[in-house]
Amino acid sequence: MIQFLDSKLSDNSSPSSSDQPLPEFSGSGGGTGIYKPPVRAPVHPSRPPSLEVMPHPLRETQVGRFLRNIVCVDDDNGPQLWAGSECGVRVWDLKDDIYGGNGGEDGSVRYWESGQVEGATLCVVGDRGNRVVWSGHKDGRILCWKMMDFSGGRGNCRNEGVQEMFSWQAHRGPVLSMVVSAYGDIWSGSEGGTIKVWPWEAIEKSLSRTFGERHMASLLVERSYIDLRSQVTLNGTFSNIFNSDIKFILSDYAGAKVWTASYQSFAVWDARTRELLKVFNNDGQIENTSADFLMVDEMKINSVSGLKEKSQNSLNFFQRSRNAILGAADAVRAAAKGAFRDDNRQTEAMVATVDGMIWTGCADGLLLQWDGNGNWLRDLQYHSSAVQSMCTIGSRIWVGYMSGTLQVLDLKGDLRGEWVAHDSPVIDLAAGSGYIFSLANHGGLRGWSITSPGPLDNILRVELAGKEFLYTRLENMKILAGTWNVGQGRATPDSLISWLGSAAADIDIIVVGLQEVEMGAGFLAVSAAKETMGLEGSSAGQWWLDMIGKSLDEGSTFSCTGSRQLAGLLISAWVRNNILAHVGDVDVAAVPCGLGRAIGNKGAVGLRMRVYGRVMCFVNCHFAAHLEAVNRRNADFDHVYRTMVFSRPSNLLNSANGMVLLLFLCCLLTWSKYLLMLVCGSFWRFVLSVAAGVSSAIQMLRYTNAMPFNPMEGMPELSEADMVIFLGDFNYRLDGISYDEAKDLISQRCFDWLRERDQLQAEMEAGNVFQGLREAVIRFPPTYKFERHQPGLAGYDSGEKKRIPAWCDRILYRDNRSPSVSTCSLDCPVVSSILQYEACMDVTDSDHKPVRCIFSVEIAQVDESARRQEFGEIIRSNEKIKRLLEGLSKVPETIVSTNNIILQTQDRSILRITNKSKKDKAQFEISCEGVSAIEDGQASDHRPRGCFGFPPWLQVNPAAGIIEADHIVEISIRHEEYQTVEEYVDGVPQNFWCEDARDKEAILTLKVSGSCTVETKCHRIRVRYSIMGKLTPMNRKANNSNPVKSNLLQRSDFHRLNGSCDVVEHLQNLIDL
Repeated sequence: MIQFLDSKLSDNSSPSSSDQPLPEFSGSGGGTGIYKPPVRAPVHPSRPPSLEVMPHPLRETQVGRFLRNIVCVDDDNGPQLWAGSECGVRVWDLKDDIYGGNGGEDGSVRYWESGQVEGATLCVVGDRGNRVVWSGHKDGRILCWKMMDFSGGRGNCRNEGVQEMFSWQAHRGPVLSMVVSAYGDIWSGSEGGTIKVWPWEAIEKSLSRTFGERHMASLLVERSYIDLRSQVTLNGTFSNIFNSDIKFILSDYAGAKVWTASYQSFAVWDARTRELLKVFNNDGQIENTSADFLMVDEMKINSVSGLKEKSQNSLNFFQRSRNAILGAADAVRAAAKGAFRDDNRQTEAMVATVDGMIWTGCADGLLLQWDGNGNWLRDLQYHSSAVQSMCTIGSRIWVGYMSGTLQVLDLKGDLRGEWVAHDSPVIDLAAGSGYIFSLANHGGLRGWSITSPGPLDNILRVELAGKEFLYTRLENMKILAGTWNVGQGRATPDSLISWLGSAAADIDIIVVGLQEVEMGAGFLAVSAAKETMGLEGSSAGQWWLDMIGKSLDEGSTFSCTGSRQLAGLLISAWVRNNILAHVGDVDVAAVPCGLGRAIGNKGAVGLRMRVYGRVMCFVNCHFAAHLEAVNRRNADFDHVYRTMVFSRPSNLLNSANGMVLLLFLCCLLTWSKYLLMLVCGSFWRFVLSVAAGVSSAIQMLRYTNAMPFNPMEGMPELSEADMVIFLGDFNYRLDGISYDEAKDLISQRCFDWLRERDQLQAEMEAGNVFQGLREAVIRFPPTYKFERHQPGLAGYDSGEKKRIPAWCDRILYRDNRSPSVSTCSLDCPVVSSILQYEACMDVTDSDHKPVRCIFSVEIAQVDESARRQEFGEIIRSNEKIKRLLEGLSKVPETIVSTNNIILQTQDRSILRITNKSKKDKAQFEISCEGVSAIEDGQASDHRPRGCFGFPPWLQVNPAAGIIEADHIVEISIRHEEYQTVEEYVDGVPQNFWCEDARDKEAILTLKVSGSCTVETKCHRIRVRYSIMGKLTPMNRKANNSNPVKSNLLQRSDFHRLNGSCDVVEHLQNLIDL
């Protein structure tokens, strides 16, 4: 804060002579369209204010630790946020730490992390009833974690850490999905359609084991599973869902059902009996494919495959090559459509809402609504990007997309709000503590108020923006950008030191761009072929990287953070070691502009990185040559600026696409061998044309499958950078001047006269190229063209062509400044100036002179810990917000018809809930706080099942729903025949039965809430069941000889429910009445 205020006060002070910025020339057309600097502000103007739980971490710091899923679990000690990572689980305390400022160095909320786990966490499920969290892992194991106890102080938690209770091998393949059903059983899905159920009875026994008996607990539950795929039949049919990976499992709590889903099919199960109710595809059509038919169909496929193999052997080699090319081309086209899947309607997310509906999201952005029985109702589409995650709370549905967009819908499906939540796909959502938490693919974690979008957002936005100075931190650094067309030559160490090493003393980041590292038709053809397979680089390029590293004292002083080569173009970045922790997310890009926009003799390579939280892009270009090709050069820039798409360096040979591309290339080379002499007289011309066609197709494939990190749809990625530096051999020449005139002006150092002839300056003034970019006024001689190893100005080209000297080699930039904001702040977070702009005229290793430019860069970044503290202070102290939250937290008044129900065998009772509010809807959810056997007329030690699930002898329908204003809803409380418990061992039912002939009692909790609040009011209902038909009186005083009838209705008052101990205490009070 003090640093920020000092900067504001010293804005008008004059800098020292050594840091005096150079005068600059600015191009026209930079304030509009794609050339406008991105909008930045203390609080993003286009989305609600968010709570940064874990600010966007640098990718390099998260290798092997990326978060992949989240879940909120709320128990008596307060809400906790659990996240599954690639190496274990993490836990946040949402009660006391959510607004804390004592988190990590990256500004994240303090969290606790488990020890290293072998398999990555693929799914996480909370069980607040038993205070445990279940996690499914890539190695097929399910782990049970004990919830953190924050009530006894944070010191104890830090010492104990996250405790694993026990684990077991659940599947041979990965645990792809998992859920706890309405009856407390754990359902898990894996590859190949495997669905297993882990009964609560076995889980309960394992949970009761001591820490020293973990092995016995693991063995007990591991062998208790029920394999549904091996048992289920539906009218003698078999569904394709049992051959596909079970990607999603959903518990429909309201209807006591479980939904399992693959990408294309759904199955609906009864949660109590585990009976398969319905199988259908994502078009709503019921599947009814018999196992016999599938077997016959598979035999037909094998038969056809065999015939094809025989016919292939009869073809000659020329025909086989032709067929392979056509097949590879089809495969490439299929890959371009989306990784071999033509049907983009595959399911990507599921959620069950409080009104009993099921919503699913698809890869094409479609949202489907189903009723609780699996009947398709309608589909909606508000976004073209793929759905990645869904969540619900109250009367709202939250949807996260691949584009980073977050949408809010009501239960009718109407869109209530939409904004870009992250610059990366929103891979998971969770609700808790009054927030919806969104997890981005890059590991960032944000919290959004459950009332968003709404009036609360506007108040928070104004208040936070007004306290900008409290959480703004300024950083100063220097960047050296250097460009050199090396003309396929090699530099001496002295040349590199003169160009880079001598100026690197106080530089933080060095970016080097080289052109013509290696050229020639053969090299260009091989380079284009390697690009099609995701390969890049050459021995010459590596030589340059090694030499530059030596001149910069790589290792002890600087580290190379990234590089990219496209044919003769090479870009690399070097970061001083003491700021490496603040630099990351390095991505690269390449845009060929040569033959057919496919060959890399001309084009650009780019490198993008985050520095102190701000995005910087560096683009090394080599544009069309020759004096008259001004329009081609302008077109090259436009093509590069609009189409450059960054991605992390990867080797596509390790993917399916890479194998297809390799096959395609091999087939093309074979085909060219036979057609070479027939089609072309020039070998390399033919190879270049083939390579250009393949490379162009691959560029289209990469652009199609590129992950949409750009938050502004349709905007080039370079437009969203806070700072962009273009460097390279732009090839702009001097117009209207002869060779001798140019040399004469150069010898007199009349650079102002020469600049008037500069094509680049004229085109920038006209707004035709480099719109809005800046360049320091040139004070050095033209850098092209020289005789090699000829020192001084006498070295200009004196050969037969006598090329006119020109400033071909240039460095331009753009930062966040705009006509309205020019000082460094969160509104304008990156402000740069040029301290040096010069050519190294003493270097003679090429026909071009190397050029370097030193930037002084000021960066404003957010202190997330300080901002989060201010966020919490505003929530707690602002009177407008307090009144608004009080109004939203009101729970409609409701009454229930009875708080005592007695059932006989297969008896049914009706529980009526009345909403007394005249204008507000009420939402309700019924859970089972505990179950106990009745002995001597008394029930004690009520124990909850998993996630407060119902006992198998009790059916509550519906268990959740909405009550309209001034309406009554009826709940069926029914006893179901379940006197015996069948035990399973290794998926096989055993031949013995466990009789349970005791009377039982269940404590039901009815939670009532408003449509958009986390506040609840609770009723308790006691349900007793007598297996022999002899009713046990609930009132053991005076009139205990008179049995209580099952249809007796009594009014229940509101009670605050704090835990199972309160339930027992309250029941004791009832008995003592």
